[in-house]
Amino acid sequence: MAIRYTLPNGLTVVFEEQHAAKVAAFQVWVKAGSADERPDQAGLAHLHEHMLFKGTERRGPGEIARDIEAHGGEINAWTSFDQTVYHIVIASQFARTGLDILGDAVRRSAFDKEELAREIEVVCEEIKRSYDSPSRRASRGLFTAAFQTHPYRLPVIGTEESVRSFTREKVLEFYHRHYTPKNLVLSVAGDLNEAELRQWVDEIFGGDWGRPYAGPVERPRDAAPTGRRVLIQTEDVKEAYLHLAFAIPELEHPDVPALDVLAMIAGQGNSSWLVREVKRRQHLVNDVHASAYTPKDPGIFSVSLTLPPEKAQKALTQTARVLEALRTTPVPLDELRAVQAVVEAESVYRKETVQGTARNLGSYQTSPGGLESEARYLEDIRNLKPEDLRRVAQKYLRLEHAVVTALVPPAAELTEGHVHAALDEAAKGPGLTPPERSAKQPPPEAPARPARSAVASARSEVVQEKLPSGATLIIRVEPHVPLFSMRAAFIGGARYETPEDNGITTLLSRTLTKGTTTLSADDISQLGDLYAGNVTGQGGRNSVSLKADFLSRYFEPGFRLFADVLVNPAFREEEVARERALLLQDILTREDKPSSMAFELFSRTLYQEHPYRLSLLGEKASVEALGPEQLRAYHRAHMDPSQMTLSVVGDVDVAQVRALANEYFGKSRGGAVAPKQVRPEAPPSAPRTEKKVLARAQTHLVMGFQAARMTDSWRVVLDVLSTVLSGQGGRLFIELRDKRSMAYSVSSFSMDGLDPGYFAVYMGTSPEKVDAAVEGMRRELQRIRDEPIPAAELERAKQHIIGAYEIDLQRNSARATLLALDTCYGIGLDNFLHYSERVAKVTAEDVREVARRVIDFDRMATAIVGP
Repeated sequence: MAIRYTLPNGLTVVFEEQHAAKVAAFQVWVKAGSADERPDQAGLAHLHEHMLFKGTERRGPGEIARDIEAHGGEINAWTSFDQTVYHIVIASQFARTGLDILGDAVRRSAFDKEELAREIEVVCEEIKRSYDSPSRRASRGLFTAAFQTHPYRLPVIGTEESVRSFTREKVLEFYHRHYTPKNLVLSVAGDLNEAELRQWVDEIFGGDWGRPYAGPVERPRDAAPTGRRVLIQTEDVKEAYLHLAFAIPELEHPDVPALDVLAMIAGQGNSSWLVREVKRRQHLVNDVHASAYTPKDPGIFSVSLTLPPEKAQKALTQTARVLEALRTTPVPLDELRAVQAVVEAESVYRKETVQGTARNLGSYQTSPGGLESEARYLEDIRNLKPEDLRRVAQKYLRLEHAVVTALVPPAAELTEGHVHAALDEAAKGPGLTPPERSAKQPPPEAPARPARSAVASARSEVVQEKLPSGATLIIRVEPHVPLFSMRAAFIGGARYETPEDNGITTLLSRTLTKGTTTLSADDISQLGDLYAGNVTGQGGRNSVSLKADFLSRYFEPGFRLFADVLVNPAFREEEVARERALLLQDILTREDKPSSMAFELFSRTLYQEHPYRLSLLGEKASVEALGPEQLRAYHRAHMDPSQMTLSVVGDVDVAQVRALANEYFGKSRGGAVAPKQVRPEAPPSAPRTEKKVLARAQTHLVMGFQAARMTDSWRVVLDVLSTVLSGQGGRLFIELRDKRSMAYSVSSFSMDGLDPGYFAVYMGTSPEKVDAAVEGMRRELQRIRDEPIPAAELERAKQHIIGAYEIDLQRNSARATLLALDTCYGIGLDNFLHYSERVAKVTAEDVREVARRVIDFDRMATAIVGP
């Protein structure tokens, strides 16, 4: 149960105890974002997000991140139009330290002049990175057109020109104006007790800050829409990005619950109207999504579409026709009930982690309605009727007031006239209602389980056993949240592919959930909604798997749906053709994601024979050749129950899991083949460099080496080595971002494989900084190879890994994934049960030995993508 209280200085505290994991989350919500800036302050709220962790009166530059990571924690921040949020997640034994660091940063930030100059350069790199993302540019176009005078029309991050104009005095003016106790909410969740927390908060946040609150900033309001607005941008992109939007009211308006549900029915999930009609039936778009954005001030209801440019006008017409149908046709009661269940389930999923709980508390408390608005909102959702949805659709989704924006390639034939013609066409005829869904009724809810004793409520040991088929079953009971997760994993993935069938893993994982011998794709989507969860396929370099999450009260029907999808996929021709076309579109638009392209180029450079060189998406020719027969053959050969590792984690009953697993997976179906023998490839005999010229604002660099197998005992040492380099307290971040302002994104990565994987470093930087970036990255790699790591730095890295491991494993889905994949790969349960102990034993000499083993500049591969 959440508590709330206010300090004498005006700071509000919200807190909820959670003892499922030995972790605590602290968040400071500042009720000021980019919409509270004057024109000469554009980007200043976001710059504070960068600067508050750059030093205080008590802690020097870099010390905050190092302190948090040395105590096994994670620190970060985000900025929106209405808030700026600073958050720390840390092991509860170090909670006092984490809270002290957060309070120090928010209350006593130094804003050192030299640090400010360096961080301004970093933000400018972040701005350039956003230029390379078509989806971000398209979103910016939408807000520019949808808001005429309100600050929501401006980018949160600011512009290079505005950010470079900031002085320390201008930063301090904003800081003193907004970072005052009455304008802050401290949100806390986790393994703490109330009395102790109150004492800490008084000590750290109490007293007079010397910054009286001046009240909220007045924001200009937009006039009510009187006609359509159209904005078409032409740029070098491979697909078109369209938005169709309408003005809607602010967060606290009574129509918001109905608008949220309307958006979910319109375009969220595979069973939504737009996905069923415009994407799946008419094949007009690659993706479509609807949302009701309701911030502090009036927002927008928008439909976002990505699609082939030549289909833009027709897609716009058909999308508008579906929205027209929502204005004239009552939403079927069963659809409304399913969405209401999903909203309620989402409130449970949010509280699965301490940081999710803290975010939930902070979000509601900083809203005008306060903490109580969550209960009111959920009650309003439960009380909605079909006529409520039709009423808000009629009120707000008016095509004569539509805002349409588009980002299209130069060859696209889409003008403002085409947009008006498309919407006029939609307004003429009746709305377009998707085909009726199959009649799916929610299953009867399981009877309430008897209350567990205190002992039984504790986390269980891991149960592992073999089924008669040869399948491995792993169960772990985690009763603190009424959820469960499942993952079935099989050896395979891109490692089993050839250039001729490259992409089959991805196509199979996407098609697996698109119908069984008795259920259609729509049936599966609807049942997922009814059980307040989802079933999704996933393919990687070494495996293919199926995962699911459901509320525990739907355990049996959720398990049966999961098993049916896994054992009886239909791979119908029309579904395979649809997913193949979407995959081909993803392949076509790879250039719109230059950082991903850099990693693909790096893999092709490091590996020239091994399947790890192949793209996970596949190539145009190989994917075009794939059809239902190839998918069925792969499924028969590599996804038999005898080859499966199944993990089930959460609020479940072991006997029930065992019974259902034996029912569905206890027998082999025949057809399984022996594991494929893949020959490892020798590392490069000389340095290799590949470049791809791409007209973008930034250049993306990847440099790396062949490294560990998953089963290598020294793999954990490589994790420590990578952590010394990466993270906000790591060498790459401090030397190349903090000190030299060369990049916004710089990090190191380790890709483990059943065959030798890779260790690599990455940076996105301005083209004129490439030579210096290469030199800087090489120097840090050389240092870690040649020089012993100081004891404090090594300890920071190890504690950070151990803490992050505990933080990451709060979710059932994360535990289920780790248990399934580690067992599938032959690593066993040791990694799950003893990983932290193995990290703790790593020495500086171990790290230097592995660095010398891996980092060999004569065997290095380098990939460069950019201008």
